[in-house]
Amino acid sequence: MTQQVQDRSGQFAGRVAVITGGARGQGRSHAVELARQGADIALVDRCADLETVPYPLATPDDLAETVRLVEEEGARCVAARADVRDLAGMIAFVDGVVEELGSVDILVANAGVSTMGSVFELDAVGWSETVDTNLTGVFNALRAAAPHMRRQRRGRMVTVSSMMGRSSNPLISAYCASKWGVIGLTKSVAQEMAHYDVTVNAIAPGNVSTDMIHNDTLYTLMRPDLEKPTRDDVAAVMATLHVQPVPWLEADEITAALVFLCSEGARHITGSVVDVDAGASARFTA
Repeated sequence: MTQQVQDRSGQFAGRVAVITGGARGQGRSHAVELARQGADIALVDRCADLETVPYPLATPDDLAETVRLVEEEGARCVAARADVRDLAGMIAFVDGVVEELGSVDILVANAGVSTMGSVFELDAVGWSETVDTNLTGVFNALRAAAPHMRRQRRGRMVTVSSMMGRSSNPLISAYCASKWGVIGLTKSVAQEMAHYDVTVNAIAPGNVSTDMIHNDTLYTLMRPDLEKPTRDDVAAVMATLHVQPVPWLEADEITAALVFLCSEGARHITGSVVDVDAGASARFTA
């Protein structure tokens, strides 16, 4: 162990966090804050666009910048370009993280995309690219980390669902289905891991200010009355999806919930969904 690692402090000192979709957005926010609080970080991201996703996905430069920001906090960081839809690839990545960094103590299954389209138009590719990334990709990440956490008899697994995993909107059926599925998957795996001191919980964010909502396709969906709606044009409509009168949250607000779920104070919280959605969950059934 290097002197740099020995000198690190924080509530996650000595821990290793694996984060999928770590190149930008929520993934970057999670990585930098966990590093700030002592964890070493392993990042995986596809870093390439998908055919049916109507906004640019992260790039290799985005991933490199997240690595730089993590290392700036004094953490060790490993990163790889890989697709969460590939189970063998995810197992190989996590196994490699354990070999290089020593363990996997925190798993953040964050990678997600959104395809938009009517049930009358959405094709098999559009359905699969979203469901396979958002749901199968979460399973693959859990599956890759679970044997290591069982052997260690400790760990924190956090999946990322959505307020649309507990409600719905038209024209995003694949997204809604995948995020509802994440919650069921999380609750089932929580029961399997409960005897190994591993907690498994989901976060269900509202609108988060990332490229997933800030793109021309979604803006047009929200304001079909305008030819070229802008960020300002959609803000009021976005706010109606929440109860608090805010159109979107910042990524660090989701990170705050993540940090709590990974903390010692959350050791007896498992199989739960933490809503960080500006009150949208107040409209849901109990």
